[in-house]
Amino acid sequence: MSEAPARQDPAALPDAEVRARSVLRYRNRAAGYDATCGPTWPIRERTVAALQLQPGQRVLDVGCGTGLSLALLRDAVGETGLVFGFDQSPEMQERARARVATAGWSNVLLFETPAQGLRLPEPVDALFFHYTHDILRSASAVSAVLACARPGAAVAIAGIKYFPWWLAPLNPWVYLKNRGYNGAPGELRTPWDRIVSRLQDWQITPVQFGMGYIGVGRVAEHGAAAPDADAGP
Repeated sequence: MSEAPARQDPAALPDAEVRARSVLRYRNRAAGYDATCGPTWPIRERTVAALQLQPGQRVLDVGCGTGLSLALLRDAVGETGLVFGFDQSPEMQERARARVATAGWSNVLLFETPAQGLRLPEPVDALFFHYTHDILRSASAVSAVLACARPGAAVAIAGIKYFPWWLAPLNPWVYLKNRGYNGAPGELRTPWDRIVSRLQDWQITPVQFGMGYIGVGRVAEHGAAAPDADAGP
């Protein structure tokens, strides 16, 4: 598979540096972010649907950004459910809060914090990840997010990855595309591998000709066997 030009290993970067890079990138992108999300909207809808949310449930929007997924999640859990969301970018979170205020949603609660600092008032029934590469590549972030969910909670993840071998010459472009949004843009072969070892029933569906994926599973219950971290399409 073609690789991007040699760079400092993103896995070697401290979490704080990755977060600082990400915050800076989204500071520059926040104002126009929503206008760029049309091509991935069907993926967003499919990923929300994959959670099979029920009225009254609690769901966490991981790295909620400007809040584009909040309406979909709230519609799924209804008036009696709760939607939590968090993002570390003040500019993205400001837009999410404005979205909630305009809609008058009293059961959507937002937190401005990195994943590592997240604390929720109660465990959630589902975790929704939509293009949250930096969070998925941080062991401490993954642990903090999973700690917010009950055992057996539904997990649905949409994200970017390298193309399969027959489109591998395009992978440097995939890297550069991811770099525009993330503090640690590499590790795109199996970007789910730091969370999948803590899930059950993991399944992946490729999207966008293999440049993207939707992964679905459940937070592992005590003693449950974990899937192969390299499992993919």
